[in-house]
Amino acid sequence: MPALFTRLLCLLMSFGVLATAAQAAERPVVRVGILQFGTVSWELEVMQRQGLLEREGVEIRIVPLALKDAANVAIQGGEVDVIANDWIWVSRMRSEGRDYVFAPYSQAVGGVSVRPDAGIASFADLKGKRLGIAGGALDKSWLLLRAYARRTVGEDAATFVRPQFAAPPLLNELVMRGELPAAMNFWHYTARLTAAGMQELISMPQILAGLGIEDELPLVGWVFRERWAQASPQAVEGFLRASAAAKQLMLGSDAVWEELRPLMRAEDEATFVALREGFRAGIPRVSDDEAERVAGQVFAILAAEGGQALVGSASTLAPGTFWKRSPDR
Repeated sequence: MPALFTRLLCLLMSFGVLATAAQAAERPVVRVGILQFGTVSWELEVMQRQGLLEREGVEIRIVPLALKDAANVAIQGGEVDVIANDWIWVSRMRSEGRDYVFAPYSQAVGGVSVRPDAGIASFADLKGKRLGIAGGALDKSWLLLRAYARRTVGEDAATFVRPQFAAPPLLNELVMRGELPAAMNFWHYTARLTAAGMQELISMPQILAGLGIEDELPLVGWVFRERWAQASPQAVEGFLRASAAAKQLMLGSDAVWEELRPLMRAEDEATFVALREGFRAGIPRVSDDEAERVAGQVFAILAAEGGQALVGSASTLAPGTFWKRSPDR
């Protein structure tokens, strides 16, 4: 009898393993292309560690990429299903007949940081001074700053300051060494500058407010093909629900962030806290419909500043840019 019982137990365990394997095999896999060492990986890590993807019946396969342009190439080539990008790129693609869509992910965008010893207390004090800028001449933050300068000081920031374009890590290094008095960097680099004692001169919400836009605006989101989403509703909706759940955990739990410390590469406690709070501040709090409305307003400003090189031939935000979730999901 003991031998028979043992054999039955083993048989039941085998069925359990097979059932679990079968369930895993049935889960749709979402291939996510992300920049190596990027902040998007933090949320994906939470999604995996906390079992949020498993709860939604989906899996992810992370495809590390070296550059932002590589992400665009990867999704266009069908190598990945989802990337992080902005609605400006999505709108341009849709205006050219592509079927990409945008689901808001973050409104975290860096502002202008200055050295405390630079004698810069207001935007007007930047006149004639060097300003380091990440992202290139068509970066959305820089274009919005140019429009803001026209509104506030009556001059294009391109001539009001002395712009110096460089990679984000180099900009931070130049500011820290005192070789640059100010920089407009990506949000996580701005957070590192703040932790190191640099001062925020003007934030993106302040820039937008100066342009008459008081509402919050998610600028970065999950980008994927509409056809893929329609063909794989369980995959896309499960992934987006897991993403939203991860954000709620990251918003309310410090313990979750302690687990993320190795990924964040924070040199000290001040940097760790600045990165954590910067991410939290960037979690969207507006509805997708409201975000789309505000994006339409900002699109007009960016189109005027960046022209066809940025937005293509479209004069307005392309219809369908923001992903519309099904009411029953």
